[in-house]
Amino acid sequence: MLYSTTTPEHKRSALRAGLASGRIQQFPGAFNPLSARLIEEKGFEGVYISGAVLANDLGLPDIGLTTLTEVATRAGQIARMTDLPAIVDADTGFGEPMNVARTIQELENAGLAGCHIEDQFNPKRCGHLDGKNVVDINTATKRIRAAADSRRDPNFLIMARTDIRAVDGLAAAQDRARALVDAGADAIFPEAMRTLTEFQAIRDAVDVPILANMTEFGKSDLFTTDQLASVGVNMVIYPVTLLRIAMGATERTLEAIKHHGTQESEVQNMLTRARLYELVDYEAYNHFDTSVFNFQIPGEQSSLSVTR
Repeated sequence: MLYSTTTPEHKRSALRAGLASGRIQQFPGAFNPLSARLIEEKGFEGVYISGAVLANDLGLPDIGLTTLTEVATRAGQIARMTDLPAIVDADTGFGEPMNVARTIQELENAGLAGCHIEDQFNPKRCGHLDGKNVVDINTATKRIRAAADSRRDPNFLIMARTDIRAVDGLAAAQDRARALVDAGADAIFPEAMRTLTEFQAIRDAVDVPILANMTEFGKSDLFTTDQLASVGVNMVIYPVTLLRIAMGATERTLEAIKHHGTQESEVQNMLTRARLYELVDYEAYNHFDTSVFNFQIPGEQSSLSVTR
């Protein structure tokens, strides 16, 4: 009802178990708390919280402008509305190693199950854009070592993202993945892999779980879970998919209102009032106050259309 009844510690254990299960874990990207609840209802294994989505939702580009406070607050709001484990994009850790350490503990406090920290310079950019720059190996490993050393829950997942493939090639990505694991990374996120063969190369380089980013309009083809599992990928994220769909529908509806003077043509594509009330669990709040849910939903037939 109000929040998830599953503790953060249990969610972190569930994430670890899922990654060890031999089944690829699908983590769609939530753009708000209610979308996280829908992800859970549809049977996915976890929720991903994208740094690009958090920035874009504030009307900002994904270049490292968001702060630790903003990310931890919004990620916590999303994570606490679902029983699923949620992992968040922590960009470059919001500063030097000491800042990285604080980032991990703030994300633990916010109820996240894990995060990933990347090896780009600040200001950073979307991993599927050209012109990226990465830090040297010493700086990259210091970030991960600080993250691993600062966590209080050993099940909090420290994932290292590397963008070096686009800068120095695949062999460099393999070398960096190994170094990041040696520094304490529990999992590797090789960004902007172009082919299944490249994912296989990362799998051959390390023994920890690896993640595939299936973002639209990027460097990678949109591989299926079966294809990714066949080359040893353990987790797949769809970071901006739901935001793009939602904003596309929003734009079309605004255009319809402007053109027709009414939203009538788009009503058939909307989440109904009854469905929305189901998602927010309106009826459950009646347990605390019988005056909360004592109405009929106008114009709709549903299990919520009751009078008390």
